[in-house]
Order: sequence, then structure tokens, then C-alpha cells
Amino acid sequence: MLAPVLQPIPPELMLGDPAESLRRLRAQWQGRSERWIFGYASLIWRPEFDAAEHHPALVHGWHRALRMRSRINRGTPQQPGLVFALLPGGACRGMVYRLRPENGEDELERLWAREMPTGVYDPRLLPCRTPQGTVLALAFTLSRRSEACLPHLPDDEILHILRHAHGRCGSTLDYLAETSLALRERGVQDREIERLMTLARRHGLLQPEARRSASRSEGVSTSSSTPGSSSSRPCAG
Repeated sequence: MLAPVLQPIPPELMLGDPAESLRRLRAQWQGRSERWIFGYASLIWRPEFDAAEHHPALVHGWHRALRMRSRINRGTPQQPGLVFALLPGGACRGMVYRLRPENGEDELERLWAREMPTGVYDPRLLPCRTPQGTVLALAFTLSRRSEACLPHLPDDEILHILRHAHGRCGSTLDYLAETSLALRERGVQDREIERLMTLARRHGLLQPEARRSASRSEGVSTSSSTPGSSSSRPCAG
């Protein structure tokens, strides 16, 4: 029987105490023999942690949306970018990763430093359906009430962001294209991502995908069976 879904971090902790949210997660995980992580965007194509196994997964009740403001990783305070977040409603296909028992704590702390430096996400344990059965996995969701959660933007505003937003981890455009490629490589169709890619392509913003794929494969460490750890600076976007 699955454990209860991890409750979101209280508002007073969301931007002030990532360590407390990690403590609460560990309390939820205590006694469980397996620890799983659900990836829906950059955790698919740049997981940056060691995993014993990984599988395609489906989450109900949440969907992937390019609606999270990024002022550092994929943009700046002067020109904020966008990254994907997991928002309530619908369903989302992604990947789940099982941490190795021998180094799971270290990998979890590295993941937390990457995803939760300010505590903006609501970390939850969500049931994830895989071909091997349902597992309970940590997912980084976002509250619609968060200051970082933007409303649906018109296409002209999205195009402006795709043209100009660039942060320490690269551009919003590259982030979108990498996520699109990673999903298609795994047979996942996301209609909104495909629409945004068509929009960007129509306005001449995308480089040839063969070059993009080669560039990505040079910068991401993987093995034939499981994602590998990366020595690069932790970067959530």
C-alpha cells in the first residue's frame, strides 16, 4: 500500500527553509526501502545524480507547464526566462529514477541543492505508474499561488522570452528544445511543447536539431543502463 502523499511545504517555509522541507521528506521516506525521483523536464535530460534504474512513468493529477519564472538559471532579473513546473490538473509523462541505497542520501542532498535552494517548489510524493508497477516518487510541484508561477502568456510574450532570456545555465529556448528532444526520444508526445517548438521554428529561432542533439550528448554523462552523475555545477533549469 502506498504511503500518503507528502503534503506541500507550508507557505511560511516555502522561501525560507529548504532544510526543513528536506527533513519532512526524510520523515515521509523513513522505513521505505526504495527512494524514487520523478523527472518531467531537465531531470530527464540532465539528471545529475546516480540512479540504480529508471523507467518511463505517468502521473495523474498534474501536468507539465512552461510557466515558472526563472531569474537566474534561464533568465535574469531584467529579462526573466521560463522553465517547466508540475502544476495541478491533467496528467504528465516523464521518468522515474531509483536512488542507490549506498549513496542515496548524498545524491538526495545534491538534488536538493539543485532544485530547492530557495524552497520555491512544493515537494510531494506522488504515485507514478510504470511498466513494472506503481511507485511513490518525489516530484517537485509548484503552487499556482507562488510568485514564480505565471499565468498563461500570449505567444508574442513567449517569443520575446525565447529570443532574449538567457541565464547562468543557458537560454529558455535551449531549455525548451532540450526538453522537447528528450521527450520525443522516449516516445512522449506533449502537444503544448510541440506547439511551442513549431512557434519557435516558424520564427527562425531554432538551430538544426542534429547539431543540438550532438551538443547535448557531449555535455551529459550517461551509461547504457542508468543516468550518470555529472560533475557540472548543479543547475535546475
